[in-house]
Amino acid sequence: MASATAASCGGDGARTTRFMSLGTAGTGGIYYPLGGAVASRLSLRDSLRQYTAEVTGGSVENINRLRSGEMDLAFALAITMWQAQRGSEDYPEPVSDLRVLAPLYPNMTHIMVAPGSGVASLADLRGKRVAVGPPGSGTEQISRQLLAAHGLSYDDVDEQFLSFAEASAALKDRAIDAATISVGFPASSVLDATTTGGIELLSLDAAMVDALVSEFPYYLPGEIPAGAYPGVDQPIRTVAVMNWVVGMASLDDEVVVHLLDVIAEERDGLIQVHPQAEQIDLATLDSPPIPLHAATEAWRASRTGAP
Repeated sequence: MASATAASCGGDGARTTRFMSLGTAGTGGIYYPLGGAVASRLSLRDSLRQYTAEVTGGSVENINRLRSGEMDLAFALAITMWQAQRGSEDYPEPVSDLRVLAPLYPNMTHIMVAPGSGVASLADLRGKRVAVGPPGSGTEQISRQLLAAHGLSYDDVDEQFLSFAEASAALKDRAIDAATISVGFPASSVLDATTTGGIELLSLDAAMVDALVSEFPYYLPGEIPAGAYPGVDQPIRTVAVMNWVVGMASLDDEVVVHLLDVIAEERDGLIQVHPQAEQIDLATLDSPPIPLHAATEAWRASRTGAP
């Protein structure tokens, strides 16, 4: 298992501390700083365990490491969770015992393009250099689906598997033409690109958003509001995907309860780390993309009286 243990001696004898890992993503998004804040607060609440946030490739890698026992809990996108439970290209063997632990916030799909790239819509990406997200990320899964929805695949573009920060830098240097980033707003990597690089954000076609939402249960209509980034004078139409904290069904109930209590009771502190935490809504536990952990079900029932 991912958890390690260490013994320390106090006045009453030996005390064992378990070291727990929380999978996040790269440093240019929201997962990592928010994960660090959650981990530190869990460590303060839980006298038996020490929690550490890990930099990772994102959702796909996180769930694979949960399944292999290399990680204890992780942040993940609904698209990745849904596909992992049911089996997919990324998960030939379904991860049937994956569970929702707690809700996070919705990600907005940002389509960033370099001025002069000739890209006015996703259909224009044919033959272009496109950052599709880090390998092992939910962003990369979304990129594949968005390309497919416009009749394209990786055979039609020069795909670049870049982190958010790398994609931002490459766009500013005009080393790529476009990038997909699935992240809450405002995201530091998008702010950097739009502030200092003049990078633009594209709106998705309304009919395309409706088609994606109708076909896939994990998509929601999304909007990046005017003023969210420099140069964004009108709302940007896009698709949203919820983020969740996930773990395996075997995860200790006490860990899950501590996590939910942090989310419910320490919201102000999390918002200070990143304003996206303000969008965390515990009511979304009523409609998770995969089953809830048993301890989450019990916690939810104790708070709401829900069956």
